[in-house]
Amino acid sequence: MEKEYGIIILAAGKSSRLGHPKQSLIYKEETLLSKMVKTAIATNSGAVIVILGSEAELFMKECEDAITVINENWQTGMAGSICCGIDFLLKNFPTIKGTIISVCDQPYVTTELLQQLIDKHTQSNLQIIASDYGGITGTPAFFHHTIFPELMQLTGDKGAKSIIRKDKERVSLVNFPMGKEDIDTDEDYNRLLKNN
Repeated sequence: MEKEYGIIILAAGKSSRLGHPKQSLIYKEETLLSKMVKTAIATNSGAVIVILGSEAELFMKECEDAITVINENWQTGMAGSICCGIDFLLKNFPTIKGTIISVCDQPYVTTELLQQLIDKHTQSNLQIIASDYGGITGTPAFFHHTIFPELMQLTGDKGAKSIIRKDKERVSLVNFPMGKEDIDTDEDYNRLLKNN
Protein backbone atom coordinates (compact mmCIF):
# COMPACT_ATOMS: atom_id res chain seq x y z
CA MET A 1 0.00 0.00 0.00
CA GLU A 2 1.33 3.43 -0.90
CA LYS A 3 2.12 5.56 2.13
CA GLU A 4 -0.20 8.53 2.53
CA TYR A 5 2.04 11.31 3.80
CA GLY A 6 5.36 12.87 2.82
CA ILE A 7 8.00 14.62 4.86
CA ILE A 8 9.96 17.48 3.27
CA ILE A 9 13.22 18.46 4.97
CA LEU A 10 14.48 21.92 4.01
CA ALA A 11 18.29 21.88 3.89
CA ALA A 12 19.23 24.07 0.93
CA GLY A 13 20.46 27.22 2.65
CA LYS A 14 24.00 28.54 2.96
CA SER A 15 23.88 29.12 6.76
CA SER A 16 25.19 32.67 6.22
CA ARG A 17 24.64 33.72 9.85
CA LEU A 18 26.60 30.71 11.08
CA GLY A 19 29.39 31.07 8.52
CA HIS A 20 29.63 27.33 7.76
CA PRO A 21 27.02 24.71 6.83
CA LYS A 22 24.71 23.92 9.73
CA GLN A 23 23.71 20.72 7.92
CA SER A 24 27.07 19.18 8.86
CA LEU A 25 27.23 20.26 12.52
CA ILE A 26 27.75 17.26 14.79
CA TYR A 27 25.19 16.52 17.51
CA LYS A 28 25.22 13.24 19.44
CA GLU A 29 27.79 11.74 17.08
CA GLU A 30 25.94 12.49 13.84
CA THR A 31 25.24 15.54 11.73
CA LEU A 32 22.09 17.57 12.19
CA LEU A 33 21.00 16.66 8.67
CA SER A 34 21.63 12.94 9.13
CA LYS A 35 19.73 12.99 12.43
CA MET A 36 16.73 14.70 10.83
CA VAL A 37 16.69 12.29 7.88
CA LYS A 38 16.75 9.27 10.20
CA THR A 39 14.04 10.79 12.39
CA ALA A 40 11.80 11.36 9.38
CA ILE A 41 12.37 7.90 7.90
CA ALA A 42 11.59 6.26 11.24
CA THR A 43 8.13 7.82 11.12
CA ASN A 44 7.41 5.41 8.25
CA SER A 45 4.65 7.65 6.93
CA GLY A 46 5.79 7.86 3.32
CA ALA A 47 8.35 9.55 1.08
CA VAL A 48 11.08 11.58 2.79
CA ILE A 49 12.30 14.38 0.51
CA VAL A 50 15.43 16.39 1.33
CA ILE A 51 15.77 19.72 -0.48
CA LEU A 52 19.43 20.56 -1.02
CA GLY A 53 20.94 23.63 -2.66
CA SER A 54 24.11 25.34 -1.47
CA GLU A 55 27.03 22.88 -1.63
CA ALA A 56 24.55 20.06 -2.24
CA GLU A 57 27.28 17.57 -3.13
CA LEU A 58 28.63 17.76 0.44
CA PHE A 59 25.40 16.42 1.89
CA MET A 60 24.27 13.74 -0.54
CA LYS A 61 25.79 10.97 1.58
CA GLU A 62 23.76 12.13 4.60
CA CYS A 63 20.57 11.58 2.58
CA GLU A 64 21.20 8.14 1.08
CA ASP A 65 17.98 6.67 2.51
CA ALA A 66 15.84 9.64 1.44
CA ILE A 67 14.99 11.23 -1.90
CA THR A 68 17.13 14.27 -2.67
CA VAL A 69 15.84 17.16 -4.76
CA ILE A 70 18.16 20.02 -5.74
CA ASN A 71 16.81 23.54 -5.55
CA GLU A 72 18.92 25.30 -8.18
CA ASN A 73 17.52 28.65 -7.05
CA TRP A 74 18.19 28.17 -3.34
CA GLN A 75 19.49 31.75 -3.06
CA THR A 76 15.94 33.08 -3.49
CA GLY A 77 15.00 31.74 -0.06
CA MET A 78 13.03 29.11 1.78
CA ALA A 79 9.86 29.47 -0.29
CA GLY A 80 11.64 28.12 -3.37
CA SER A 81 12.67 25.00 -1.48
CA ILE A 82 9.11 24.45 -0.25
CA CYS A 83 7.86 24.77 -3.83
CA CYS A 84 10.50 22.27 -5.03
CA GLY A 85 9.35 19.74 -2.44
CA ILE A 86 5.63 20.17 -3.11
CA ASP A 87 6.16 20.04 -6.87
CA PHE A 88 8.12 16.79 -6.52
CA LEU A 89 5.43 15.21 -4.35
CA LEU A 90 2.64 16.20 -6.73
CA LYS A 91 4.47 14.79 -9.75
CA ASN A 92 5.70 11.57 -8.15
CA PHE A 93 3.07 10.81 -5.50
CA PRO A 94 -0.16 12.24 -6.96
CA THR A 95 -2.41 10.52 -4.39
CA ILE A 96 -0.51 11.95 -1.40
CA LYS A 97 -2.83 13.22 1.34
CA GLY A 98 -0.45 15.70 2.90
CA THR A 99 3.10 16.44 3.97
CA ILE A 100 5.10 17.56 6.96
CA ILE A 101 7.54 20.40 6.29
CA SER A 102 10.56 20.40 8.58
CA VAL A 103 14.00 21.98 8.76
CA CYS A 104 17.31 20.36 9.61
CA ASP A 105 18.42 22.67 12.43
CA GLN A 106 15.87 21.86 15.13
CA PRO A 107 17.84 19.18 17.02
CA TYR A 108 15.00 18.20 19.35
CA VAL A 109 12.59 17.04 16.65
CA THR A 110 11.62 13.41 17.27
CA THR A 111 9.81 10.71 15.36
CA GLU A 112 7.10 10.89 18.03
CA LEU A 113 6.56 14.59 17.33
CA LEU A 114 6.24 14.00 13.59
CA GLN A 115 3.74 11.21 14.25
CA GLN A 116 1.76 13.49 16.58
CA LEU A 117 1.34 15.99 13.74
CA ILE A 118 -0.12 13.31 11.49
CA ASP A 119 -2.29 11.85 14.27
CA LYS A 120 -3.66 15.28 15.17
CA HIS A 121 -4.64 15.85 11.54
CA THR A 122 -6.34 12.44 11.40
CA GLN A 123 -8.25 13.13 14.61
CA SER A 124 -9.23 16.74 13.91
CA ASN A 125 -9.49 16.64 10.11
CA LEU A 126 -7.97 20.13 10.11
CA GLN A 127 -5.81 21.09 7.15
CA ILE A 128 -2.79 22.45 9.04
CA ILE A 129 -1.14 21.10 12.18
CA ALA A 130 1.75 23.25 13.38
CA SER A 131 4.23 22.99 16.22
CA ASP A 132 3.75 25.41 19.10
CA TYR A 133 6.73 26.64 21.08
CA GLY A 134 5.67 29.13 23.69
CA GLY A 135 3.22 31.09 21.58
CA ILE A 136 5.30 30.75 18.42
CA THR A 137 3.90 28.50 15.70
CA GLY A 138 6.18 26.93 13.16
CA THR A 139 7.97 23.83 11.93
CA PRO A 140 7.65 20.98 11.84
CA ALA A 141 4.17 21.52 10.42
CA PHE A 142 1.71 19.31 8.58
CA PHE A 143 -0.17 20.55 5.51
CA HIS A 144 -3.08 18.73 3.89
CA HIS A 145 -2.87 18.44 0.09
CA THR A 146 -5.64 21.06 -0.26
CA ILE A 147 -3.10 23.61 1.05
CA PHE A 148 -0.47 22.70 -1.56
CA PRO A 149 -1.60 25.40 -4.05
CA GLU A 150 -1.04 28.05 -1.36
CA LEU A 151 2.40 26.66 -0.56
CA MET A 152 3.28 26.79 -4.26
CA GLN A 153 2.49 30.53 -4.27
CA LEU A 154 5.07 31.35 -1.58
CA THR A 155 7.99 33.61 -2.52
CA GLY A 156 11.14 34.87 -0.84
CA ASP A 157 12.53 33.72 2.50
CA LYS A 158 9.39 33.77 4.63
CA GLY A 159 8.53 30.07 4.74
CA ALA A 160 4.99 28.92 5.44
CA LYS A 161 4.23 30.95 8.58
CA SER A 162 1.96 33.32 6.65
CA ILE A 163 -0.17 30.35 5.59
CA ILE A 164 -0.34 29.00 9.14
CA ARG A 165 -1.45 32.42 10.42
CA LYS A 166 -3.90 33.11 7.60
CA ASP A 167 -6.93 31.30 9.04
CA LYS A 168 -6.89 29.93 12.59
CA GLU A 169 -10.06 27.96 11.94
CA ARG A 170 -8.16 25.42 9.86
CA VAL A 171 -5.16 25.10 12.21
CA SER A 172 -4.47 22.92 15.23
CA LEU A 173 -1.27 22.83 17.29
CA VAL A 174 1.03 20.24 18.82
CA ASN A 175 3.06 21.32 21.84
CA PHE A 176 6.80 21.35 21.10
CA PRO A 177 8.48 23.62 23.69
CA MET A 178 11.99 22.71 22.52
CA GLY A 179 11.13 23.86 18.99
CA LYS A 180 12.45 27.31 19.83
CA GLU A 181 15.95 25.80 19.92
CA ASP A 182 17.35 26.05 16.41
CA ILE A 183 20.90 26.55 15.24
CA ASP A 184 21.57 29.84 13.46
CA THR A 185 24.77 31.01 15.17
CA ASP A 186 27.85 29.59 16.90
CA GLU A 187 26.30 30.68 20.19
CA ASP A 188 23.24 28.52 19.46
CA TYR A 189 25.43 25.54 18.65
CA ASN A 190 27.64 25.97 21.71
CA ARG A 191 24.55 26.17 23.92
CA LEU A 192 23.23 22.95 22.37
CA LEU A 193 26.48 21.14 23.11
CA LYS A 194 26.65 22.54 26.64
CA ASN A 195 23.07 21.46 27.43
CA ASN A 196 23.79 17.91 26.28
